[in-house]
Amino acid sequence: MQPNTMTMTITNAQSPELQGYLRADGRKGIRNVVAVAYLVECAHHVAREIVAQFRPAFDAFDDPAREQEPPVHLIGFPGCYPNSYAEKMMERLTTHPNVGAVLFVSLGCESMNKHHLVDAVRASGRPAHVLTIQEKGGTRSTIQNGLDWVREARETLGRQQKVPMALDELIVGTICGGSDGTSGITANPAVGRAFDALVEAGAACVFEETGELVGCEYHMEKRAARPELGREIVACVAKAARYYSILGHGSFAVGNADGGLTTQEEKSLGAYAKSGASPIVGIVKPGDIPPTGGLYLLDVVPDGEPRFGFPNISDNAEIAELIACGAHVILFTTGRGSVVGSAISPVIKVCANPTTYRNLAGDMDVDAGRILEGRATLDEVGREVFDVTVAVAAGAPSKSEALGHQEFILTYKTFEPVGPACLPAGAAARNVVEIALQ
Repeated sequence: MQPNTMTMTITNAQSPELQGYLRADGRKGIRNVVAVAYLVECAHHVAREIVAQFRPAFDAFDDPAREQEPPVHLIGFPGCYPNSYAEKMMERLTTHPNVGAVLFVSLGCESMNKHHLVDAVRASGRPAHVLTIQEKGGTRSTIQNGLDWVREARETLGRQQKVPMALDELIVGTICGGSDGTSGITANPAVGRAFDALVEAGAACVFEETGELVGCEYHMEKRAARPELGREIVACVAKAARYYSILGHGSFAVGNADGGLTTQEEKSLGAYAKSGASPIVGIVKPGDIPPTGGLYLLDVVPDGEPRFGFPNISDNAEIAELIACGAHVILFTTGRGSVVGSAISPVIKVCANPTTYRNLAGDMDVDAGRILEGRATLDEVGREVFDVTVAVAAGAPSKSEALGHQEFILTYKTFEPVGPACLPAGAAARNVVEIALQ
């Protein structure tokens, strides 16, 4: 069955009013995180030690007072040499609506432009500070300075009041990891049903990745909102296929085969099912914010000739890219099982395989494997994914969030800006977003 022949059956979705943290650019966050960002691997240990002092116990989400204690998350970039992609990613992440304040930790001689970053965060209305280890007397004194600043930032954020927030203000991303033979027939299409309901409610939904959609480009072309966008989608997937061919591998991994997937085409169709059946209204690249509601394709494969190896060396690199596109929540489908979460935005696990779910129930939010065993329909699980997404957006912790997962990775890439054919209102819509975030 072609995934794009599915029809949305979750209709008349309720639009519950959420509560969010209003930012100066008009966006609203569902979390109020203090981000501690190291700007080179040499500053990683100091930043990690600062964050470690604020890590909650596993049962912290059972404490009603916890909401008054903004969490502290660690992110960072290990590279010493400049990269425009990494700088754009860092700026987008530290001005993400789920972030309320940012502490940058610098060694002092790295190339990341810390002055631009701290100015950008302050211009967005958030408290921001930069500590330079070479100027602060080394490890111990920098950690102490960081602890003092984070404590003050948490006190400030703890007094911030929430405001009403609607579903059409949400951005939701989706990714699959540890896929197996059940992924394409349970979890992925269930997320597709949830995406259709979210799009109907006015939310922006972002699916990825072009390297795992080889063979599905003409299905997506037919769903494109405009002919010129359809041609861009085909070109995106062709770029991905060429990139993987030059590297001598595809996105089909040994673990996929061990889990019962037989071909790249089978994996692609399963991955594609996460997109649901809504029209595709645009293409974004990492760090591009969807300018309207609707369904978007995230192109994660670098432009130009391969220079940095794998497009993404782990699922968490891709999660970070979805978050940099403004995603408040990430829907993560898995068949073989994955326990990762992320910094900044909560990750919701939708488990495709009933055996995996029974083995890893403490890490999974939704048991989509019930479809395989006849204990639930695809529509019922799709509705559950939708409901869990809304609940997490309303403040309920996802499983990975409650367990304290904050995995994060950021590497080198290179991208050209998307063209006007890729966005609903052309280049003008993108320019409005870019200006608002400066």
